[in-house]
Amino acid sequence: MIVEKIIEVKNLCKQFGSTAAVDGINMLVMRGDCYGFLGPNGAGKSTTIRMLMSLITPTSGELKIFGKDLKHNRSAILSRIGAIVEKPDFYNFLSAGKNLEIFGRLSGAPVLKRHIQELLDLVGLKGREKDKVKTFSHGMKQRLGLAQTLLNDPELIILDEPTTGLDPQGIIDIRNLINHLRIDKGKTILLSSHILSEIELISTRMIIINKGKTIVEGIVSELLSTQDLLVNFDVNDYVKAHLVLNESAFADKIKSKEEKQLTLQISKLQIRDVNKLLVENDIAVNEISFKRPLEEYFLKLTSGIV
Repeated sequence: MIVEKIIEVKNLCKQFGSTAAVDGINMLVMRGDCYGFLGPNGAGKSTTIRMLMSLITPTSGELKIFGKDLKHNRSAILSRIGAIVEKPDFYNFLSAGKNLEIFGRLSGAPVLKRHIQELLDLVGLKGREKDKVKTFSHGMKQRLGLAQTLLNDPELIILDEPTTGLDPQGIIDIRNLINHLRIDKGKTILLSSHILSEIELISTRMIIINKGKTIVEGIVSELLSTQDLLVNFDVNDYVKAHLVLNESAFADKIKSKEEKQLTLQISKLQIRDVNKLLVENDIAVNEISFKRPLEEYFLKLTSGIV
């Protein structure tokens, strides 16, 4: 089976004056991927997506989509892509169905009312096709934006923060829709987000960027392996707990100590052993919680600590 490269980005840069919004990013998206594109606000995600959509020109670097250089094959490439960039915009005083009809014509796609109805049903807007968009909530506009991306039956779908403003059920619905498009319809999806837990649930591969630079890229299941965890033990006597652990096989696993809490970097299986050691030494363990190192790092990124 031949594995096809859908997006190839090599050393991509975008300079705005003296500011490097994107600084040497490398990405590889294969056919059938749901590729998670992660980073805190201002990391350079939207700028990168705008370059992928040929809305702005890179300062330097190589950008290929479907194996072809975007600069010299723009129209042919874009005809095979559906995208939401930042937030969808519509004609507020027209109906949802009429909006899709207009956007379909603008994209050159054949627009059948039956097709528009199928798309609205697919994204959870059944029965709202005749309602004016001005009556829609933010979440409903996000759903309508997804329907718009599917008008031309694209091979590649680019979604920039598609769950923004959705309630928990709406987020689950969009997640299920993305899975359906990838698994059942064979679409390749680039999904931008600032929520690591969402990407973990839906993506096959991912990249994390910050300040325009690549932090990490790879297969989601490998990057978020549960074999290596940062485990917090909330104890009644952290001084004694530290002394006990410091004289045990876990001495080199201690990462930090705070009042009432110790953090160790250990495997999931070792949590039980550490807990047993503490209890056997008359140290009460009030609570055990854990994060993966990458998750901890990403939380620091999004809070501006790193």
